[in-house]
Amino acid sequence: MAMIEPNAFWSWAYSDFLSNAQRGVLAEFIVASALGCLDRGRVEWDAYDLDAGEGLKIEVKSSAYLQSWEQRALSSIRFDIACKRALNTKTNTYSAETKRCADLYVFCIFSTRKREFANPLDLNQWFFLICTTALLNQKFGAQKSVGLSALEALGLERLGYKCLGEHIRALAS
Repeated sequence: MAMIEPNAFWSWAYSDFLSNAQRGVLAEFIVASALGCLDRGRVEWDAYDLDAGEGLKIEVKSSAYLQSWEQRALSSIRFDIACKRALNTKTNTYSAETKRCADLYVFCIFSTRKREFANPLDLNQWFFLICTTALLNQKFGAQKSVGLSALEALGLERLGYKCLGEHIRALAS
């Protein structure tokens, strides 16, 4: 029986972490790792990205100055915060209302600006901002996207990976 070697497939299909899609999944993994909830697995298209346990629902957003394509200038840091109809993956139905379904948002910024040094697997090249959904709703209402400067204007602190899980749990309690 012929079998595909999983690492060869992963390397071929999913190793470009400067790609928006792959960087987003990597950011979810990083946050799940910081919270110790990797055992719950990832559910594609769920109403929120992570079930951190104890009823805590987290939406993870990522952005970067560098992209996988050739750039004339660095990308600006922006995040999608649009309210959405939630998909119930168990029943394959959407909610009637649009809203932000998570309790907290974790904004993950891959901060390296020089391609020759970029390594999205190096956690020192990231910083994180944590915001309650209530604060997003209060300050941005139905706004669909938000930039880094607007988030920092709320007083959100840039965090490193080492203290990320602790800060998420503290803000959630």
